[in-house]
Amino acid sequence: MSRHRHISDKKSNRRKLLKGLAIILAVVLVISVALLILRTWENQQGNVPIATPVDNTVTYNGQKYKAKNVDTFLVMGLDKYEGDIDSDSYNNDQQADFLMLFVIDNKNSTCTAVHINRDTMADIPVLGIAGEKVGTVNKQLALAHTYGDGGMQSCRNTATAVSGVLPGVEIHDYISVTMDSVPVFNDLVGGVEVTVLDDFTGIDDTLVKGEVVTLRGVHSLNYVRTRYGLDDSSNSTRMQRQRQYINALVDKASQCVEADDTFIFDALETVSKYMVSNCSVTQLEHFFESISSYDFSDIRYLEGENRMGETFMEFYPDEASTQQLIMELFYEPVH
Repeated sequence: MSRHRHISDKKSNRRKLLKGLAIILAVVLVISVALLILRTWENQQGNVPIATPVDNTVTYNGQKYKAKNVDTFLVMGLDKYEGDIDSDSYNNDQQADFLMLFVIDNKNSTCTAVHINRDTMADIPVLGIAGEKVGTVNKQLALAHTYGDGGMQSCRNTATAVSGVLPGVEIHDYISVTMDSVPVFNDLVGGVEVTVLDDFTGIDDTLVKGEVVTLRGVHSLNYVRTRYGLDDSSNSTRMQRQRQYINALVDKASQCVEADDTFIFDALETVSKYMVSNCSVTQLEHFFESISSYDFSDIRYLEGENRMGETFMEFYPDEASTQQLIMELFYEPVH
């Protein structure tokens, strides 16, 4: 009897692990990520420091707080653009159009995703040819990735800029992926069903506002990436579609994993070529094993105001609500 129970428990744990992997994979792959089959990248490639907390204790609204035992994992979805190259910096043409920070609370066994607006105005380090900081510019957060080699230097530069938007928050690990892997994974799960939230007339006539459609191929990418040409071209509106798609993709990927234990590994092998990370395979495996049984909360986001800049839309986070979010996710009261 005990032997059968042991086998049953192992199978149950394996299903739980696979389901947890599917959830993370699906959330991350909305911006085209693959998360297990990963090459070990040279950690010496670029030495841009990531911000670290000045103090483990802070006072907020008269109450003293201490830092929680949390890990952070930044996911970047990359899109290309044609931009100017500064003569005193080392640039590439990939913007981080999608930014999501996973906050893993190890004490309470929870995982929270924070969706960060790519239009957020931030102080961005400007990198020289050797990867060293040569200055700072205040631009949209998405542009932080355009400084550096397009690989780990650019990822770390983006992580540094995100830390500036979330004061005192340390970014531990990161993955970047190119947006062209969205339709690849979308089709691997058999398509994703959504109720179309915006009018895509003249852009993608298969996407009719209010209709329920199963997104396939390039139409999935159009749905999560398009903003220009719509009635509301702000990134905030696009982020609503991305969160909707994430939730639907999570459900579909979980169904695929439940039906076939080999699905996730085959899928990861298919899409692994689209990404860059500072993590080794072993580190990622440990990460996924740790959070496979954690509770996943609703996706959070920074509140704030969209303003039209000289050329592009700019997003300014509300300082008070941002600080409140930081206190909820990264600190706990000192009793």
